[in-house]
Amino acid sequence: MKFYSTKTESLKASLEEAIFNSLPPDNGLYMPESFPKISDEFLADIQNKSFKEIAVEVADTLFEGEITRTELEDLIENAYDFDAPVVEIGTNNYVLELFHGPSMAFKDFGARFMAAVMSHFLIKSEKKINILVATSGDTGGAVAQGFYKVPGIDVTILYPSGKVSEIQEKQLTTLGHNVTAIEIDGTFDDCQQLVKEAFLDGELSSKFNLASANSINIARLIPQSFYFFSAYAQLKKLGKPIVFSVPSGNFGNLSAGLLAYKMGLPVQHFVASTNLNNAVPRYLASGTYEPAPSIETISNAMDVGSPSNFVRLKRFFTDDWKSATEKIFGTFFDDEQTRDAMRQVYETSVYVMCPHTAVAYLGLKEYREKVGGDFTGVFLSTAHPAKFIDLVEETLGEKIEIPARLESLLHIEKVSIKMKADFSAFKELLLSRLH
Repeated sequence: MKFYSTKTESLKASLEEAIFNSLPPDNGLYMPESFPKISDEFLADIQNKSFKEIAVEVADTLFEGEITRTELEDLIENAYDFDAPVVEIGTNNYVLELFHGPSMAFKDFGARFMAAVMSHFLIKSEKKINILVATSGDTGGAVAQGFYKVPGIDVTILYPSGKVSEIQEKQLTTLGHNVTAIEIDGTFDDCQQLVKEAFLDGELSSKFNLASANSINIARLIPQSFYFFSAYAQLKKLGKPIVFSVPSGNFGNLSAGLLAYKMGLPVQHFVASTNLNNAVPRYLASGTYEPAPSIETISNAMDVGSPSNFVRLKRFFTDDWKSATEKIFGTFFDDEQTRDAMRQVYETSVYVMCPHTAVAYLGLKEYREKVGGDFTGVFLSTAHPAKFIDLVEETLGEKIEIPARLESLLHIEKVSIKMKADFSAFKELLLSRLH
């Protein structure tokens, strides 16, 4: 399988090159050159397949032999000791729980697979790399856990000071070893811009092997497609069309769903559900894309004013706005609506949602009310509610249980490097620390 740049289609890369380069030299994003289809035979029997069997089939189909099937089976067996179950929440409504991994967020699926694939190639080449990643919340914890003590890999994580929850911050600032946390006085967009500038800096790229674990890296998107197939497998017996509502910030998760759809997953429709950072819903409504500075909300992992993966979303539909609107419904909600949804679902179903999950729930609800029809609705739950415990308990007026793996972090002192959102200072820091 070859991958091309969204800016210059003639710029091609192998899987290994796309993973380790992260961005093409023209500052585009890598996209698969084609979308090979999952076989009809596999889809016909997918309800009898485990998550790991589905993951192997999807990866093997897409990679076309660049990593052998036997090697993929080993990688996936080691990467995933957790699942992605669907849970019924009301008639024809299901939540896809993506928080059963080590950092208790959906990013575990991408980070652990990516770490395994990178390690696979590094062992063969005997190279060393430096991972740079920006986080608005959950990416940092998942990457920190996924790459922790992986030989040949050092990780630097940038996060916006005061704009992630306490538990999220502890997950990325308490590991140490090969993981360094940098606390930026700014927004997630500032963090993301610093990472992008680092990759485009000639001196940094010539001195160090830099790679990204953000969803700009194609190796993050590919494994996120696995759980869309898995959700379909679990719900296929209902015999109804499926609509996925995806809480969206940087739009990596929705891009992964679109990849699954392009590979043959039967999906009736997608709902792009955002908070007030709504550049993509506005694009879907008008055809005009106008990114804006990010707005701070209670669903902080989605506070992205200029989503990197927007260009991928367009490319799935050959940059045709009308085609995109025929498959994606865009909508957005404010904090008050998000809190109301959290309370409503808890009161009616005794189910606790994090604010990002609540945004996805609201998007599915609005789509059902506007479009109607008999379909199975699936909204994605991207993080365990305990990661936002203060907000959740205040909203519900109830104490919720904190899983032991999260509770233990609260008693560990964070270690981070604080700095302004200044590339010169960031570059100087990298030059002094990386090797």
